[in-house]
Parts: sequence; structure tokens; C-alpha cells
Amino acid sequence: MNIIQNQSLKNYNTFGIDAKAKEFIAVNAIDSLIEVVGSKKDLFILGGGSNMLLTQDIQKLVVHVNLKGRAIIEENEDFVIVKAQAGENWHEFVLWCIDQGFGGIENLSLIPGNVGTTPIQNIGAYGVEIKDTLFSCEALNRKTLQIETFTNAQCQFDYRESVFKNELKEQYIITAVLFQLTKKNHAVSTTYGAIETELSKQNIQNPTLKDVSNAVIAIRQSKLPDPKELGNSGSFFKNPIISKEAYEKAKALHPDMPHYVVSENSVKVPAGWLIEQAGFKGKRFGDAGVHKNQALVLVNYGTATGSEVVALSQLIQQTILAQFGIAIEAEVNII
Repeated sequence: MNIIQNQSLKNYNTFGIDAKAKEFIAVNAIDSLIEVVGSKKDLFILGGGSNMLLTQDIQKLVVHVNLKGRAIIEENEDFVIVKAQAGENWHEFVLWCIDQGFGGIENLSLIPGNVGTTPIQNIGAYGVEIKDTLFSCEALNRKTLQIETFTNAQCQFDYRESVFKNELKEQYIITAVLFQLTKKNHAVSTTYGAIETELSKQNIQNPTLKDVSNAVIAIRQSKLPDPKELGNSGSFFKNPIISKEAYEKAKALHPDMPHYVVSENSVKVPAGWLIEQAGFKGKRFGDAGVHKNQALVLVNYGTATGSEVVALSQLIQQTILAQFGIAIEAEVNII
């Protein structure tokens, strides 16, 4: 095993936080992963580093899951099941599927990170979530060292939640994910957010999978900073889901408050709107700040520590609660 001592993780997390790993190893094969997990009990599993904020050095062995490969497992006239290894870059995988004519994940274009972490968070954007297309996922049981398969139902998906974030947290390492995608009669989703507006700008009335993907990419690029240029982890906060009663109470004081109906008794309020209304959009606190184009995104302007970003997030949470009576939660995992 090629274990590196005192490895900087600056290039392994999209926030660009310069924390260090006491020990670090990249694994490129299942056998290597099993060997490492079997020999060391105190591990920190690292994927694309896109949904975490490091506030300290990691004293455990950091295992970078770098498994590569994608393949068609099964198909018929209407559907295809595609398997992607955990270390595959998510956006590149989405574009590959679109190039093959496979539909269902085009709205998730340009989300940073790797395939293996997508089910953990049940990532979503523009009206689509991983749970909508995930067929199953394969994961290494850290105790038995056996690869097990989880069906969509067994993943227990919820809004930015899964069984891997809750009951089975740190018990499994996802090694591959299988998606069931459409080959024809694609149900393109264009009603959420600004997709329709972007398509109309381009005079597109019957969008293809590529058209939807390009629209999403254009919207995200106009709002979200490239992590390679400005450290960030995408949306830092979840959009809060509150009762209709709580929403009506808040709206009485803030008539312009937007919302999306979730169920008969609950609505989702855009956290970005709340943060912007509270005056944080574009504000900078040392090298930690709130992005000028998207208030949901906290950024590292260069040398911010994880603790400084956390302090800013807590200030935002306290202000939103005091001003609107609404609690917002971090979507990013704080380490």
C-alpha cells in the first residue's frame, strides 16, 4: 500500500481548504479498497470532496476512492441500465449519458463531485433528484468486507437525505451506482427554475436532452463560481421545508416571500432568497464570503479556514431565524 504521510488536502476538496491528512492513500481498484479497509479500522473516506467543509486536519487514514469505469449493463427498446464506478466525475458521466442518447439526469449537469457520493446526499437540481433514476448502488460493507447491493427503496431517499447519511453512516463505502435511463420518449423537465427562460432565449421549443443540459450549464455558470477558480461547495444550505401555517405567518410580514408546494401541509422556501433579503449576498468576511451572484453559495476567496466559513454560516443561520422565524440547515458536511 502506497500510504503518503502528511498529505495536503487542498486539491482534494472543492472549498480549497488547506487541511492535511496524517496519512493518505488513493485506491484505484476494488481489491485495493478491500485490502485497505481490512487492514485499517480508523478511516476517512474521500470521494470528489465536493460536499464537505474541512475545519481541521484529519488524523485518520484518508482513503481517496478513485474507482473508474462506466458501462451499459442491460437495455431494451425503451430503457437502459448504466453502471458508473464511484470515482467517475459526475458531470462527465452526465455528458457521456447524453451523448449516448440516455435521458433522466440532464438536469443534474455541472454538479461538482463524483458518482459515488451522489446517492449519499440524494443530489438534486432543477426539479430532478438522484432518486428519480437510481436503479441500485453497490457498496462495500466495512465490517464484513463484502460488496452489497442496495435497491432504490433500500436507500431510503428523502430531500438531501439517504440511509447512508443516517442509520448506515460510515458503515458502507459506495463503489458503483446503477441508473435506469430512457432511450426514447424522454420526459424532459423544463418547468423548474429558469430553464424555460434560457431555452426561449435560444428559440428552442422542443428541447433535446442536450438542449436541457446546455441550458442548465448556462444557468449554473451564470450563478455559481467554478471551484477551480473560487473555492466553494455549491449550495451550502438546504432549502427549508416548513408547514403551511409557518409560511403564512412569515409571509404576512414578508409578502414577497416565494415558495414551492411540497405537500398539502408543507412548502419549500428558497434559502437563497432568505439570505439575500437578510443582506448577505456578496458580503465578504475576510477570505470567507457569500457569492455575489448566488446567496446560497459560500466561498473561499483564498486563505479562509474551514472554521471561518462555519462562523459565517452560523451568523447567516442566526440572522435568518431572527428575521424570518425560519431555521435553515447546512447541506454541506462539516468535518
